[in-house]
Amino acid sequence: MTIDHVDLSRIDLNLLVALDALLAERSVTRAAARIGIGQSAMSSSLARLRTTFGDELLTRAPEGMRATPRALALAAPVRILLRQIQSLVRRDEAFDPRSVTRTFTIGLPDSTEVLLGPRLLAYLRQHAPGISLLLRSIDRIRILQELDADRVDLGIGTFSHGQTHHKQRLLYRDRYVCLFNADLVGLGPPISLDDYLRFPHVLTSLKETAHGVVDDALALLGLRRDLAVTTPRFLAVPFLVRSAPVLTTMQERLATLFAGTLGLTVSPAPVALDEVAISMLWHASYDDDPAHRWLRQTLLTLADDAAQAV
Repeated sequence: MTIDHVDLSRIDLNLLVALDALLAERSVTRAAARIGIGQSAMSSSLARLRTTFGDELLTRAPEGMRATPRALALAAPVRILLRQIQSLVRRDEAFDPRSVTRTFTIGLPDSTEVLLGPRLLAYLRQHAPGISLLLRSIDRIRILQELDADRVDLGIGTFSHGQTHHKQRLLYRDRYVCLFNADLVGLGPPISLDDYLRFPHVLTSLKETAHGVVDDALALLGLRRDLAVTTPRFLAVPFLVRSAPVLTTMQERLATLFAGTLGLTVSPAPVALDEVAISMLWHASYDDDPAHRWLRQTLLTLADDAAQAV
Protein backbone atom coordinates (compact mmCIF):
# COMPACT_ATOMS: atom_id res chain seq x y z
CA MET A 1 0.00 0.00 0.00
CA THR A 2 1.33 3.44 -0.96
CA ILE A 3 1.89 5.75 2.01
CA ASP A 4 -0.26 8.87 1.95
CA HIS A 5 2.28 11.24 3.50
CA VAL A 6 -0.12 14.19 3.58
CA ASP A 7 -2.82 12.25 5.39
CA LEU A 8 -0.32 10.61 7.76
CA SER A 9 1.24 13.97 8.64
CA ARG A 10 -2.07 15.07 10.15
CA ILE A 11 -1.83 12.34 12.78
CA ASP A 12 0.05 12.99 16.01
CA LEU A 13 1.92 9.73 16.62
CA ASN A 14 2.22 10.67 20.28
CA LEU A 15 -1.45 9.77 20.48
CA LEU A 16 -0.51 6.15 19.87
CA VAL A 17 1.78 6.29 22.88
CA ALA A 18 -1.13 7.59 24.93
CA LEU A 19 -3.44 4.90 23.53
CA ASP A 20 -1.01 2.14 24.44
CA ALA A 21 -0.75 3.45 28.01
CA LEU A 22 -4.52 3.82 28.32
CA LEU A 23 -5.17 0.29 27.10
CA ALA A 24 -2.54 -1.11 29.45
CA GLU A 25 -3.69 0.77 32.55
CA ARG A 26 -7.44 1.21 31.87
CA SER A 27 -7.17 4.43 33.86
CA VAL A 28 -6.54 8.01 32.74
CA THR A 29 -4.65 8.78 35.96
CA ARG A 30 -2.37 5.74 35.80
CA ALA A 31 -1.82 6.11 32.06
CA ALA A 32 -0.76 9.74 32.57
CA ALA A 33 1.70 8.72 35.28
CA ARG A 34 3.02 5.93 33.09
CA ILE A 35 4.20 8.31 30.35
CA GLY A 36 4.93 11.30 32.58
CA ILE A 37 2.19 13.78 31.69
CA GLY A 38 -0.65 15.40 33.63
CA GLN A 39 -4.08 13.86 33.99
CA SER A 40 -5.74 16.69 32.05
CA ALA A 41 -3.30 16.22 29.16
CA MET A 42 -4.12 12.49 29.06
CA SER A 43 -7.85 13.26 29.11
CA SER A 44 -7.28 15.57 26.16
CA SER A 45 -5.36 12.84 24.34
CA LEU A 46 -8.20 10.39 24.93
CA ALA A 47 -10.68 12.87 23.46
CA ARG A 48 -8.49 13.29 20.37
CA LEU A 49 -8.08 9.53 20.05
CA ARG A 50 -11.85 9.09 20.11
CA THR A 51 -12.18 11.61 17.29
CA THR A 52 -9.36 10.03 15.28
CA PHE A 53 -10.72 6.49 15.47
CA GLY A 54 -14.42 7.38 15.57
CA ASP A 55 -14.92 5.21 18.65
CA GLU A 56 -15.22 5.70 22.40
CA LEU A 57 -12.24 3.31 22.90
CA LEU A 58 -12.60 3.33 26.71
CA THR A 59 -15.85 3.61 28.64
CA ARG A 60 -16.52 3.91 32.34
CA ALA A 61 -17.24 0.69 34.22
CA PRO A 62 -17.51 -0.29 37.92
CA GLU A 63 -13.98 -1.74 37.87
CA GLY A 64 -12.45 1.32 36.13
CA MET A 65 -12.47 1.75 32.36
CA ARG A 66 -13.52 -0.92 29.88
CA ALA A 67 -12.03 -1.16 26.40
CA THR A 68 -14.44 -1.29 23.46
CA PRO A 69 -14.09 -4.04 20.83
CA ARG A 70 -12.42 -1.49 18.54
CA ALA A 71 -9.87 -0.64 21.23
CA LEU A 72 -9.13 -4.30 21.88
CA ALA A 73 -8.51 -4.82 18.17
CA LEU A 74 -6.08 -1.88 18.17
CA ALA A 75 -4.10 -2.94 21.25
CA ALA A 76 -1.71 -5.47 19.70
CA PRO A 77 -1.00 -3.60 16.41
CA VAL A 78 -0.32 -0.37 18.30
CA ARG A 79 2.06 -2.08 20.76
CA ILE A 80 3.94 -3.79 17.92
CA LEU A 81 4.14 -0.55 15.91
CA LEU A 82 5.55 1.39 18.86
CA ARG A 83 8.18 -1.29 19.47
CA GLN A 84 9.17 -1.13 15.79
CA ILE A 85 9.46 2.67 15.92
CA GLN A 86 11.55 2.40 19.07
CA SER A 87 13.87 -0.07 17.35
CA LEU A 88 14.25 2.25 14.34
CA VAL A 89 15.31 5.28 16.36
CA ARG A 90 17.44 3.42 18.88
CA ARG A 91 21.16 3.65 18.24
CA ASP A 92 22.42 0.49 16.59
CA GLU A 93 24.76 -0.78 19.27
CA ALA A 94 25.88 -4.34 19.94
CA PHE A 95 23.94 -5.84 22.83
CA ASP A 96 26.12 -6.49 25.85
CA PRO A 97 24.28 -8.30 28.69
CA ARG A 98 27.01 -7.31 31.16
CA SER A 99 26.10 -3.62 30.85
CA VAL A 100 22.29 -3.90 30.84
CA THR A 101 20.23 -2.75 33.82
CA ARG A 102 16.71 -4.14 33.60
CA THR A 103 14.08 -6.06 35.52
CA PHE A 104 12.18 -8.85 33.78
CA THR A 105 8.81 -9.96 35.12
CA ILE A 106 8.21 -13.64 34.45
CA GLY A 107 4.98 -15.51 35.15
CA LEU A 108 5.47 -19.21 35.88
CA PRO A 109 4.33 -22.01 38.22
CA ASP A 110 6.48 -22.89 41.20
CA SER A 111 7.36 -26.26 39.63
CA THR A 112 9.12 -24.57 36.72
CA GLU A 113 10.66 -21.98 39.03
CA VAL A 114 12.30 -24.77 41.03
CA LEU A 115 13.75 -26.36 37.89
CA LEU A 116 14.90 -23.28 35.97
CA GLY A 117 15.07 -20.52 38.60
CA PRO A 118 18.35 -21.52 40.27
CA ARG A 119 20.11 -22.06 36.93
CA LEU A 120 18.83 -18.76 35.55
CA LEU A 121 19.79 -16.79 38.66
CA ALA A 122 23.31 -18.23 38.71
CA TYR A 123 23.75 -17.49 35.01
CA LEU A 124 22.52 -13.90 35.34
CA ARG A 125 24.78 -13.18 38.31
CA GLN A 126 27.76 -14.29 36.24
CA HIS A 127 26.90 -12.93 32.79
CA ALA A 128 24.33 -10.16 33.32
CA PRO A 129 24.51 -8.86 36.92
CA GLY A 130 22.40 -5.81 36.04
CA ILE A 131 19.39 -7.95 35.12
CA SER A 132 17.02 -8.79 37.97
CA LEU A 133 13.92 -10.97 38.01
CA LEU A 134 10.42 -10.46 39.35
CA LEU A 135 8.85 -13.93 39.40
CA ARG A 136 5.08 -14.20 39.69
CA SER A 137 2.69 -17.12 39.95
CA ILE A 138 0.15 -16.59 37.16
CA ASP A 139 -2.34 -19.08 35.72
CA ARG A 140 -2.32 -19.79 32.01
CA ILE A 141 -5.58 -17.91 31.41
CA ARG A 142 -4.58 -14.66 33.12
CA ILE A 143 -1.10 -14.70 31.57
CA LEU A 144 -2.51 -13.52 28.23
CA GLN A 145 -4.08 -10.47 29.86
CA GLU A 146 -0.88 -9.71 31.77
CA LEU A 147 1.22 -9.92 28.60
CA ASP A 148 -1.17 -7.64 26.72
CA ALA A 149 -1.11 -5.09 29.55
CA ASP A 150 2.73 -5.21 29.58
CA ARG A 151 2.71 -6.27 33.23
CA VAL A 152 4.58 -9.49 32.41
CA ASP A 153 7.50 -9.81 30.02
CA LEU A 154 7.46 -13.57 29.63
CA GLY A 155 5.30 -16.52 30.59
CA ILE A 156 6.64 -20.04 31.13
CA GLY A 157 4.38 -23.05 31.41
CA THR A 158 1.88 -25.19 29.53
CA PHE A 159 -0.04 -23.06 27.05
CA SER A 160 -2.65 -24.40 24.67
CA HIS A 161 -3.88 -21.14 23.26
CA GLY A 162 -3.03 -17.56 22.43
CA GLN A 163 -3.67 -14.93 19.81
CA THR A 164 -1.61 -14.01 16.75
CA HIS A 165 0.35 -11.42 18.71
CA HIS A 166 1.35 -14.00 21.35
CA LYS A 167 4.57 -15.75 20.35
CA GLN A 168 5.39 -19.20 21.71
CA ARG A 169 8.57 -21.28 21.77
CA LEU A 170 8.99 -24.77 23.21
CA LEU A 171 11.47 -24.99 26.08
CA TYR A 172 11.32 -28.71 26.77
CA ARG A 173 9.07 -31.74 26.95
CA ASP A 174 8.59 -33.90 30.00
CA ARG A 175 6.77 -37.10 30.87
CA TYR A 176 4.76 -38.03 33.93
CA VAL A 177 6.10 -40.45 36.55
CA CYS A 178 4.96 -41.65 39.94
CA LEU A 179 6.65 -40.46 43.16
CA PHE A 180 6.32 -42.11 46.60
CA ASN A 181 8.01 -43.02 49.87
CA ALA A 182 9.02 -46.65 49.30
CA ASP A 183 9.40 -47.31 53.05
CA LEU A 184 5.80 -46.31 53.75
CA VAL A 185 4.05 -47.91 50.78
CA GLY A 186 6.25 -51.00 50.58
CA LEU A 187 6.63 -50.79 46.81
CA GLY A 188 9.49 -50.53 44.36
CA PRO A 189 9.60 -49.50 40.72
CA PRO A 190 8.01 -50.29 38.41
CA ILE A 191 4.66 -50.28 40.22
CA SER A 192 1.62 -52.05 38.78
CA LEU A 193 -1.71 -50.44 37.94
CA ASP A 194 -3.31 -52.41 40.77
CA ASP A 195 -0.83 -50.99 43.28
CA TYR A 196 -1.23 -47.54 41.73
CA LEU A 197 -4.95 -47.67 42.50
CA ARG A 198 -4.58 -49.39 45.87
CA PHE A 199 -3.04 -46.29 47.52
CA PRO A 200 -4.57 -42.80 47.80
CA HIS A 201 -3.02 -39.98 45.78
CA VAL A 202 -1.85 -36.39 46.16
CA LEU A 203 -2.98 -34.14 43.29
CA THR A 204 -1.60 -30.75 42.31
CA SER A 205 -4.30 -28.63 40.70
CA LEU A 206 -4.09 -24.93 39.89
CA LYS A 207 -7.78 -24.89 38.93
CA GLU A 208 -9.01 -25.62 42.46
CA THR A 209 -10.72 -28.80 41.27
CA ALA A 210 -10.01 -32.36 42.43
CA HIS A 211 -9.46 -33.65 38.91
CA GLY A 212 -6.38 -33.94 36.70
CA VAL A 213 -4.91 -35.62 33.63
CA VAL A 214 -4.52 -38.90 35.52
CA ASP A 215 -8.24 -38.96 36.29
CA ASP A 216 -9.04 -38.42 32.60
CA ALA A 217 -6.74 -41.30 31.61
CA LEU A 218 -8.20 -43.62 34.23
CA ALA A 219 -11.76 -42.74 33.21
CA LEU A 220 -11.01 -44.04 29.70
CA LEU A 221 -10.29 -47.41 31.35
CA GLY A 222 -13.39 -47.25 33.52
CA LEU A 223 -11.24 -46.73 36.61
CA ARG A 224 -10.84 -44.08 39.28
CA ARG A 225 -8.37 -43.28 42.05
CA ASP A 226 -8.83 -42.04 45.60
CA LEU A 227 -7.48 -38.60 46.40
CA ALA A 228 -6.10 -37.91 49.84
CA VAL A 229 -5.04 -34.28 49.24
CA THR A 230 -5.45 -31.71 46.47
CA THR A 231 -3.15 -28.69 46.59
CA PRO A 232 -2.21 -25.86 44.19
CA ARG A 233 1.41 -25.87 45.40
CA PHE A 234 3.85 -28.23 43.68
CA LEU A 235 6.49 -27.63 46.34
CA ALA A 236 4.30 -29.02 49.11
CA VAL A 237 3.72 -32.33 47.34
CA PRO A 238 7.02 -34.15 48.05
CA PHE A 239 6.76 -33.35 51.75
CA LEU A 240 3.20 -34.71 51.81
CA VAL A 241 4.35 -37.84 50.00
CA ARG A 242 7.29 -38.33 52.32
CA SER A 243 5.07 -38.25 55.39
CA ALA A 244 2.33 -40.75 54.45
CA PRO A 245 1.62 -43.91 52.41
CA VAL A 246 0.37 -42.02 49.37
CA LEU A 247 1.39 -41.64 45.72
CA THR A 248 1.62 -38.66 43.42
CA THR A 249 2.07 -38.28 39.68
CA MET A 250 4.18 -35.41 38.43
CA GLN A 251 6.64 -34.37 35.74
CA GLU A 252 9.78 -36.50 35.69
CA ARG A 253 12.33 -33.70 36.01
CA LEU A 254 10.68 -32.38 39.14
CA ALA A 255 10.13 -35.85 40.60
CA THR A 256 13.78 -36.78 40.04
CA LEU A 257 14.89 -33.63 41.85
CA PHE A 258 12.59 -34.31 44.81
CA ALA A 259 13.56 -37.98 44.96
CA GLY A 260 17.25 -37.16 45.19
CA THR A 261 16.73 -34.46 47.81
CA LEU A 262 14.15 -36.16 50.05
CA GLY A 263 14.93 -39.85 49.59
CA LEU A 264 11.79 -40.67 47.63
CA THR A 265 11.31 -43.21 44.83
CA VAL A 266 10.39 -42.61 41.19
CA SER A 267 8.53 -45.12 39.04
CA PRO A 268 7.05 -45.00 35.53
CA ALA A 269 3.35 -44.22 35.69
CA PRO A 270 1.36 -47.43 35.02
CA VAL A 271 -1.25 -45.52 32.99
CA ALA A 272 -0.73 -43.93 29.56
CA LEU A 273 -0.29 -40.16 29.88
CA ASP A 274 0.65 -37.65 27.19
CA GLU A 275 3.92 -35.78 27.48
CA VAL A 276 3.70 -32.21 28.74
CA ALA A 277 5.21 -29.35 26.74
CA ILE A 278 6.72 -26.44 28.69
CA SER A 279 6.94 -23.30 26.56
CA MET A 280 7.79 -19.62 26.69
CA LEU A 281 5.05 -17.14 25.78
CA TRP A 282 5.57 -13.46 25.03
CA HIS A 283 4.01 -10.49 23.26
CA ALA A 284 5.12 -10.09 19.65
CA SER A 285 6.14 -6.50 20.33
CA TYR A 286 9.19 -7.88 22.16
CA ASP A 287 10.35 -10.05 19.27
CA ASP A 288 13.23 -7.78 18.31
CA ASP A 289 14.02 -6.35 21.73
CA PRO A 290 17.72 -7.28 22.21
CA ALA A 291 17.53 -7.93 25.96
CA HIS A 292 14.29 -9.89 25.68
CA ARG A 293 15.68 -11.95 22.81
CA TRP A 294 18.84 -12.63 24.82
CA LEU A 295 16.78 -13.79 27.81
CA ARG A 296 14.73 -16.17 25.66
CA GLN A 297 17.86 -17.69 24.13
CA THR A 298 19.41 -18.01 27.58
CA LEU A 299 16.36 -19.90 28.86
CA LEU A 300 16.49 -22.24 25.86
CA THR A 301 20.13 -23.02 26.60
CA LEU A 302 19.54 -23.53 30.31
CA ALA A 303 16.51 -25.75 29.70
CA ASP A 304 18.61 -27.90 27.39
CA ASP A 305 21.38 -28.10 29.98
CA ALA A 306 18.84 -29.11 32.62
CA ALA A 307 17.56 -31.87 30.35
CA GLN A 308 21.06 -33.31 30.02
CA ALA A 309 21.42 -33.33 33.81
CA VAL A 310 18.28 -35.46 34.45
